[in-house]
Amino acid sequence: MSSFTESAQDMRDELVRLRHSLHTTPEIGLTLPRTQEKVLAALDGLPLEITTGSSLSSVTAVLRGGRPGPAVLLRGDMDALPVAERNDLPYISQNDGQMHACGHDLHTAMLAGAAHLLAARRTELAGDVVFMFQPGEEGYEGAKYMIDEGVLDAAGQRVAAAYGMHVVSAMLPPSLFASRPGPLMAAADTFLVTVKGKGGHGSSPHRALDPIPAACEMVTALQTLVTRQFDVFDPVVITVGSFHAGTVDNVIPDDAHFQATIRTFSKENRALVKRRVIELVEGIAAANGLAVEAGFGMGYPVTVNNASEAEFAGQTVEELFGPGRFFVSPQPVMGSEDFSYVLEQVPGAFIFLGACPADRDPASAPYNHSPEAAFDDAVLPDGAALYAALAHSRLASL
Repeated sequence: MSSFTESAQDMRDELVRLRHSLHTTPEIGLTLPRTQEKVLAALDGLPLEITTGSSLSSVTAVLRGGRPGPAVLLRGDMDALPVAERNDLPYISQNDGQMHACGHDLHTAMLAGAAHLLAARRTELAGDVVFMFQPGEEGYEGAKYMIDEGVLDAAGQRVAAAYGMHVVSAMLPPSLFASRPGPLMAAADTFLVTVKGKGGHGSSPHRALDPIPAACEMVTALQTLVTRQFDVFDPVVITVGSFHAGTVDNVIPDDAHFQATIRTFSKENRALVKRRVIELVEGIAAANGLAVEAGFGMGYPVTVNNASEAEFAGQTVEELFGPGRFFVSPQPVMGSEDFSYVLEQVPGAFIFLGACPADRDPASAPYNHSPEAAFDDAVLPDGAALYAALAHSRLASL
């Protein structure tokens, strides 16, 4: 196992160059032609069976082991965010309004590094490894597209286990890995509401049907709903992030619109909250003599780690790097992740890796998705080594 860490450190400069190249040319969504081109170049010369996606710019690479056996999957996402970068870096984004603010450039470089590490020890592998280079994680369901195109069966058999990793620019100390069994990240759905009234003059609200007070009442009532109808030990979060109504101070508008994100950790609460929020906004609208249109945009499901795979991941970290490098998170986090679609079908684990730069404090550093988010290149070899070790050890045990 230690040879993975040593070999990964030997290729540190190549990993950093790839990560910086990806960072300067971020791409958004499902179509990432330049990113795909760079990944294919990074894999060139390796004994891989490579296919690219038909409906997205994905790369699937299969490494055949020297001995027959099952298959495992390693995933790295490749897409960026519509964020204008505010960092003083020599490799800052060259694409206006686009940034690798979530660290997917690190994931891609680490997964390419793992392909090199495992290819060098291919004869030792008791089975096959599927490398899943995925576009469209940031709200585009890229994992779902790749599953539909057969990534889980790319080796000719359904993968027996799957592992993903995610760097964080804050919260975790640098180079600390963290995960937990069971729910790790939340389901994320969007609640869309239009309160329909009747416009009029601001001086005579009694001659109109003002949608704004009712919409405001709905926003505050949603918070009471969470605290009074849901168990605090099976948490629900509702955040209204968009509210629009009216154009000037003295005109009552016809409509008011707001959108909220809803985060849940269980199928039961995910279904229950949908019913309760509809009942709530319809009741408030009716009480105010208004109509309301409400609906949902269903997002990513709960990211659930298989208990034994989460334990295996922690053991692998400590065998690879020594004690104290793995932290069992006491609770899940409210972020969401489309690796959840993979974990719905295959046992596996998703792991966080602290990548806060040495000159920043993890407790106060800008977090993922911030235009000032920054990630330390020093974690690249460790991430590549862990990807490789997870596949190598799991194939040996299976």
